[in-house]
Amino acid sequence: MHFFTEIDSVKFRANDFGPSSIVVSTPRCGRGDTASTTTSMLFVTSSTMLAVEKWEGQFLWALILGIVLAFVLGFAMGANDVANAFGTSVGSGVLTLRKAYILAIIFESLGALFIGYNVTDTMRKSVINLNLYKDTPEELLVGQVAILAGCSTWLLIATFVQLPVSTTHSITGATVGFGLIMRGTEGIHWWKILNIVASWIISPLLSGIVSSILYIIVDFTVIRRKNPFECALRVLPYFYWFCIAFNTFAISYQGSK
Repeated sequence: MHFFTEIDSVKFRANDFGPSSIVVSTPRCGRGDTASTTTSMLFVTSSTMLAVEKWEGQFLWALILGIVLAFVLGFAMGANDVANAFGTSVGSGVLTLRKAYILAIIFESLGALFIGYNVTDTMRKSVINLNLYKDTPEELLVGQVAILAGCSTWLLIATFVQLPVSTTHSITGATVGFGLIMRGTEGIHWWKILNIVASWIISPLLSGIVSSILYIIVDFTVIRRKNPFECALRVLPYFYWFCIAFNTFAISYQGSK
């Protein structure tokens, strides 16, 4: 059976794997040249596999270190940020510290999976200009490891000295720092950075407005009543519905960005 009818040249460049390049050329072939063409293709395939194996071996350390740093970052994030969600529950005595740990593991993980996955895409693709690293992907790989290391170190230090800091601020700053050092100002998508910084300013303002409105509602419907406990039990399902509806909307609307 005739598989190769017209092949002028087959080229494989190994620039991403090392300084060398492999070029295999074969003349225009017909049925009689199928064997030689097949041999050339096998040579190219073997060379490709060897180059990929060389690349994988060269940067395997980055993969292993990145996995370790990702777990360290998750640990530091939980140690510093989990109090934002469960601090009031533990402080008021509604939950014990052990129960808060268990609930935090479950619901923080679910929130990251179902709501926060778009944040990963934003930090991975939208902050730095990836087009500038097409010819040097190893720089981007090492840079991402450095970002994880820097952010993890800062969060651990902040947690040790009892400073409540934002993981989002930390990872964004580390990413911008890497982009500026490697490619200068053109290495950053500044419009995206502006959007992120704007959200840091707008979010507290909106949170304060919503919190004030909710407090006024609770004050009017529960606190000022003669039987506040019974009124609270009647109002509570509406708050449950609001929280479930909001989270359902956030999940269905592609999560947080």
